[in-house]
Amino acid sequence: MKAKARIKIAIDVLMTLALLFLMGYQFWGDVAHEWAGAGMFVLFIIHHILNRNWYKTLFRGKYIPFRIFQLILDLAVFAAMICLMVSGIMMSNYVFAFLDLHGGMSFARLLHMASSYWGFVLMTLHLGIHWGIFTGLARKMFRIKGSSRMRSVVLFLVSAAIAVYGVTVFLRRNLLTYMLVQTQFVFLDFNEPKIFFYLDYLAMMGTCIFLSHYIGRLLMQRRNHRKNK
Repeated sequence: MKAKARIKIAIDVLMTLALLFLMGYQFWGDVAHEWAGAGMFVLFIIHHILNRNWYKTLFRGKYIPFRIFQLILDLAVFAAMICLMVSGIMMSNYVFAFLDLHGGMSFARLLHMASSYWGFVLMTLHLGIHWGIFTGLARKMFRIKGSSRMRSVVLFLVSAAIAVYGVTVFLRRNLLTYMLVQTQFVFLDFNEPKIFFYLDYLAMMGTCIFLSHYIGRLLMQRRNHRKNK
C-alpha cells in the first residue's frame, strides 16, 4: 500500500475516533470537547486536501445511481461539518475565545445540536460507502485469503443483528428528535457508564455502515446487471 493511501486511512480512523469522543461530551467536559472539535476541524481539512482530486472529477464522467448516492452523501457531510465548525467556534469559551465573538448563541447552540447528530449519522453513512477498503485492509493484516459462502453469511447475519440493535438505540436515545430540532436541549446522563454509552454509539455506527454499504452494493449490482443484458 502506498504511503498516501496509508495516511488517508489513518486520517479516517482518527476522525472516526474523534467523532465518538465528541459524542460523549458529558464524560469529558468543555475543554476536552473543544480541543477535540478543533482537532476534527484540522483532520477534516487534511482529509479534503488529500482527496482534492474528488473536486477535479465532479464534472467528469457519467453520474450512475451509485455515484449520485455517493455525491449526495459527500455534500451532506460537508454541509454538516461546516455547520458544526461555525457553531462550535461561535460558542467556544477556550480554543477560539480569542475571537471574542458575541451574539447569536441561542442559534449557535441549536445549530450545533442538530449538526452534531446529523454529522454523526452522515459521516458514518459516508464511512459505509468505503467500508470495502477497510475490510480489504483487515484481510491483508490477518492474512485472510479468499472467501467462503458460510463466512459471508455469518458476517452478514452478525452485521444485520448489530444494525437492528443500532436502530433500537437510535430510537431509545431520541436522535431524530435532536436532528429535527424538536427540542432545545439534549438529555445527557452524566452517570451512565462510558462502556454502555460507547457500545450503543458503535451499534448505531454499525447500522449506518450496514445501510450505506449494502445500498451501495445494490446500486452497483443493478448497474452491472443492466450492462450485462
